[in-house]
Amino acid sequence: QVQLVESGGGLVQAGGSLRLSCAASGRTFSSNAMGWFRQAPGKEREFVAAMYWSNGNTYIADSVRGRFTISRSNAKNTVYLQMNSLKPEDTAVYYCTSDLTNLNGGSYYYTRFWLSWGQGTQVTVSS
Repeated sequence: QVQLVESGGGLVQAGGSLRLSCAASGRTFSSNAMGWFRQAPGKEREFVAAMYWSNGNTYIADSVRGRFTISRSNAKNTVYLQMNSLKPEDTAVYYCTSDLTNLNGGSYYYTRFWLSWGQGTQVTVSS
């Protein structure tokens, strides 16, 4: 079991930046990937970004490509989400996730293939 703790959320004006962090503890040696999802009020949780540990490949949602970047620490137990040029529509609770049950195709895009989840951190972008 992996425990995930997010931090770095807050209130920012449109056009501003935030960096989210997710610290993993527990059985991190078996983790194969980490990612970020977000959920706005009244909407389903949606994919934002993911990184595979084996090859370092990253995947970014179309809605945030060019503005958000996912990265990790060398110790592989912390993943970051750098968010630039934030827009009001980026307002949501951001969740960190780890351990994909399926590394094939675009499984990273779907919540059902991820095993561990953090509690989430609120990001609010004012216009």
